[in-house]
Amino acid sequence: MKITLKSVGLTPHAPLEEHVEKKLSKLETFYDKIIDCTVFLKVDNASDKNNKTAEIILSVPGDDIVVKKTSASFEESLDLCAEAAKKLLIKKKELS
Repeated sequence: MKITLKSVGLTPHAPLEEHVEKKLSKLETFYDKIIDCTVFLKVDNASDKNNKTAEIILSVPGDDIVVKKTSASFEESLDLCAEAAKKLLIKKKELS
């Protein structure tokens, strides 16, 4: 699975890129037909501390799976996205 990281208004540092790679490469264990994965990271202009948004788009045969979460850190947002994507992939595998 190819993982593409796109960030809006920021430059992700190496540990964040490694976190993305580590978290999302595990998704293939739940559904092996993932074609590619695009990750969008952006900081919302809200004054709220929970302004780090991560969006994951998984290209799978049939439909794309899109998960978007916002929290206080990109790592936390990515973890929440990965968990939600995992549940959706398991559900998709059971239906196919």
